[in-house]
Parts: sequence; C-alpha cells; structure tokens
Amino acid sequence: KYLAEKYHIALELEETPEDIVREDHKESLYVVNEFATRYFHKTMLETPRGRDIALSYFKERGLLDSTIAAFQLGYCGDEWDAFSKEAIKQQYKEEYLLATGLVFKSDKDGRLLDRFRSRIMFPIHNHLGKVVGFGGRIMTQEKMAKYINSPESEIYHKSSVLYGLHQAKKAIRDEDRCLLVEGYMDVITCHQYGFTN
Repeated sequence: KYLAEKYHIALELEETPEDIVREDHKESLYVVNEFATRYFHKTMLETPRGRDIALSYFKERGLLDSTIAAFQLGYCGDEWDAFSKEAIKQQYKEEYLLATGLVFKSDKDGRLLDRFRSRIMFPIHNHLGKVVGFGGRIMTQEKMAKYINSPESEIYHKSSVLYGLHQAKKAIRDEDRCLLVEGYMDVITCHQYGFTN
C-alpha cells in the first residue's frame, strides 16, 4: 500500500469495514502527531519561554538551525493544558489525543492535561518518516523523570522503532554500515557532523 501510494498506483483491495475503520483510526493518530510536532516546534521558536529554555539548550549543545529543523525539535510549555486546549480548539478529537498519549485525563476533575509539560520535544518517526511518538526531556528542577516517552499505542511500539532510522536509512544502505548510539542528542549530533548512518 505504501509503495502504491508513493508511485500513484491504484490498488483494488478487498477490505472489510473493520479494516477501513482501523486504518482511519491509525491515520487520525498520525495526523494528531503531525499537528503536535508543528505545535511544539512553533512553541519553541515563537514564545519567549520556548526560545529561552529549549532553543537556547539546543544552541548550547551546538545544534545548527538546519539540524533543529531537520529533526523537528520543539518545546511543550509550562502550562498544564496549553497543548490540549489548542488541539481541541483546532478540532482534534479528544479520543485521538488520548490514544496518542500526548494528553491524559486528570483524576481530580477529568480535564485534559499535557503529558509533556515543561519538556523539550523529540519527535520519534517510524522508518517511513511518520511521527509515531515523542520523547520529552524535563527542563525544570521539578522532581520528575528526566526523560519520558509516549506510551505504547496503535502506531507506537517502542521496541520496534529506532530513533533517527528514517533519516539514516539511505546512508546505511549506501555505506552498508549502521552506527548505533545511545540517546536522541547523540543521534542528532552525529547526523549534524556527517555521520548520517
């Protein structure tokens, strides 16, 4: 299906109504993640806190603007529900926001809260380049996990996704060699300095 879409070839598949519903649901999760990627990137570039906290962190780590853009890095602000409110305002369904793990419901009052509050954001792509989840690094002194990832979902299975593979796969094929490194910043920095495999 992927190759047929890529080369504009019409496929005649026998799909059940359940198959169609399942595919529509998965596609909706991808759409929500793409919105979130743009939102976090824009928040980093266009808000004072985003520039002061996230952009300055990436610059201090030596990342170029082109690298930041290529990896679609971003920032989720300090408010408990800024992303949630904007997503609902833009008419993204609560069902899909919850299914991606970008938000969760408060036990206290049932309102939607942002899972990645106060974190710099690393979109995680599958091998086809679709955003399937996120990694977030805390940027405050709060006693919380330094890094959190999106929970497992219909489109994100942590054990089957290798961060940066979609950007490295051509170089891996060309060089017939793959370098594995530990963290998000390791992948990004290697890529920036020419180790694109």
